[in-house]
Amino acid sequence: MLTPTMIRRLWTLIESTQTTILLQFEDSALVQLLLNRFVDQQQIDGQAAIHLNSYIQQRLPLIRDTAEGRAF
Repeated sequence: MLTPTMIRRLWTLIESTQTTILLQFEDSALVQLLLNRFVDQQQIDGQAAIHLNSYIQQRLPLIRDTAEGRAF
C-alpha cells in the first residue's frame, strides 16, 4: 500500500529529476528509473514496490505533462 508520505516523496523525486530524462526515456525505462531512484532513497517492501510501479505507470501522462510545463 502506498502511503501519502510515499506519494509526496515520489512527486518530490519527479520534480527533482531532469526534464530531459522525464521526456526522453521510453515508458518502461522511465518507470524503472523512478522506481529505482525511489528505492535508493527509501527502502520499501515488495508489495509496496508493486503498487508504486503501478502508480507510476498510471501517471506517466501526468508526469510527462508536468515535465513539459517545466521545460518552458
